[in-house]
Amino acid sequence: MSKRRNIEAHIRSLEEICEIMSAMKNLAVMETQKLTRLLSAQERVVSTMHAAGTDLLTCYPEARPPREEGKPLYLVIGSERGFCGDYNDQLLATVQERLQVVSDKDPALLTVGRKFAARVSENPYVVASIEGPSVAEDVQSVMIQVMDHVQELRSRETSGPPLTITVVSHVVETGGVKAQALRPFEVSPDRTARFSDSPLLNLPPRVFLAELVDLYIFSLLHQIFYSALLAENRARVSHLEGAIQRLEKEASELERKRNVLRQEEITQEIELLMLGAERLRRP
Repeated sequence: MSKRRNIEAHIRSLEEICEIMSAMKNLAVMETQKLTRLLSAQERVVSTMHAAGTDLLTCYPEARPPREEGKPLYLVIGSERGFCGDYNDQLLATVQERLQVVSDKDPALLTVGRKFAARVSENPYVVASIEGPSVAEDVQSVMIQVMDHVQELRSRETSGPPLTITVVSHVVETGGVKAQALRPFEVSPDRTARFSDSPLLNLPPRVFLAELVDLYIFSLLHQIFYSALLAENRARVSHLEGAIQRLEKEASELERKRNVLRQEEITQEIELLMLGAERLRRP
């Protein structure tokens, strides 16, 4: 009897855990639907701005800034919450490989997301760790913190070229990890203009380009964060679905054992009743 009751208590615990995980999975599914719409719109914004920047540099090549390689800064966008499988492990493998290549250039590591930050807490290259976004509405505030830390790091590098920023994150297009350098528009010298006349500007080309680059980088970061958060939620949905299936399978196995024990108990009760009836029939 006590063994069957222990099994029934275990089954109830598994059912409660399944309910919690199902609720978490449903929230992740809702977030993926919202992020899919936001990412689609942001991709169109980035594409339009990139086309405008390349057209500007094609028509005004003198506005092209000199390309300089400064101190490497890796911005790693990990997960803020768990239940997303090997999401952070893939990021960590890419980051370690990158750091080995540029270890002689004194690289810096800026992490986003508490779960990933816990994995690199002992890394000497980490300069700051920021809490990551849990939902799409958190992206704006997280990006502001990122830009503040980048500005602080730039102020420390008073001499030499500016920082070379590389974002390491998951992307939805490939389903894997991508390292993307945050650079202004790059145009090949042999690229021809799409228009016969150069665009009329109210500002000098260099001033206009500088302001456009700031807006472009800010929009591109939005796209990268949305893509990373969407990939994280998709990984969470997949991971939770697998966990729920394993729990349901374990609960089914326990229910089978409970039924077997109950049948044994019923058999024993019938035997006791038959023995009692036989004794009553005796003189």
